[in-house]
Amino acid sequence: MEPMAIADCLQSQFQGEILQTQTFQGQTAVIIRPLRIIEMLRWLHDTPEMRMNHLRSLCGVDNSRRKDPGLSRFEVVYHLYSIPLRHELRLRAQVPEDDPCIDSVVGLWSGANWLERETFDLMGIRFNHHPDLRRILLPEDWQGHPLRKEYPLKGREEWSGMTELLTRVKEMDRFGFDPEAHPRSSAGPNPETQP
Repeated sequence: MEPMAIADCLQSQFQGEILQTQTFQGQTAVIIRPLRIIEMLRWLHDTPEMRMNHLRSLCGVDNSRRKDPGLSRFEVVYHLYSIPLRHELRLRAQVPEDDPCIDSVVGLWSGANWLERETFDLMGIRFNHHPDLRRILLPEDWQGHPLRKEYPLKGREEWSGMTELLTRVKEMDRFGFDPEAHPRSSAGPNPETQP
């Protein structure tokens, strides 16, 4: 099925939830309200004519520098694909700036677990009912969310754990760690020394 036909089916199934549909460079995106995201994605996942059984990717977007007045500042983008039917669709769920959260889709695609954690870590978008929503790339004590547009390119300040990390590295240097050295096996003679 063509992406626009899928978008039309979604529109008729969830009237009032679709804000707009866009096609750019052969890719169709459906911009939606976030409140019924689980219902929509479950319908796309379970309906035999859709069978969107693969979540290709999930990410957060900060629209604060775009000129489109119809967009929320934040959105979560879902790239869906049907492996058996070989069709795809992109959903862009609008997320309010004052309370950036949306329901988790881990119950539909377990692979969304780490993708949602990454989006939370870098964009600050929370996922309701996520089984383990915590930072995944940055340390737990990191301040802010680096992929937001207002976050400075060089960061705000040195991470508080950096001093501790550098001290630890200096302590480890006294043991003469050489990452290029090959460990010797204690299970027998070294083959490099054998004739």
